[in-house]
Amino acid sequence: MADNAFWIAALTAGTAVLASWVTSRGTARAARIQADTTAGAQRVERLREARRTAYAGFIEQAQRLNDVHWKVSDVVRGTEGVLGPEQVEELRRLRERQRDEYAALRNLTWIVSLEGPEEVADLANAVRRTTNPFHKAIEAMIEGDTGAAARFDACYTPFWDALKVFNRASRDTLHTM
Repeated sequence: MADNAFWIAALTAGTAVLASWVTSRGTARAARIQADTTAGAQRVERLREARRTAYAGFIEQAQRLNDVHWKVSDVVRGTEGVLGPEQVEELRRLRERQRDEYAALRNLTWIVSLEGPEEVADLANAVRRTTNPFHKAIEAMIEGDTGAAARFDACYTPFWDALKVFNRASRDTLHTM
């Protein structure tokens, strides 16, 4: 009888050790899965936040550039394209500010390109490219081209349309992450 008790105790102990080992492997696997899931969620959240910051910075800079454009419109409003020396001087100051704001927009376009995705980066670049006609029209107004003010005003719609498309795509990208 003592021999049977020994074997029963040994079998029970072995079963307990085996059950403990199986449980610990399951627990370790579950912990690894949870850690991988958490790490993945954190990576997605960091990427989402980086993209959000890049997109918001780009949109804010596009608005700053547009503010310069509105000031240019204010300077030439009601002049019929014939500018006085004070208006030309103000346009020169605004042209310099427009260059500075454009340079910042160009840099932010690169940041959006780095953060991606490619579709949003292409749209940011499209917004950036719509600012070129503004600059050319300012130059032409400074040089005395009486039709340049009308060309300048015609630049707003393509700029705003491109910016709206960028806003929509960036929002959709952030919401689907």
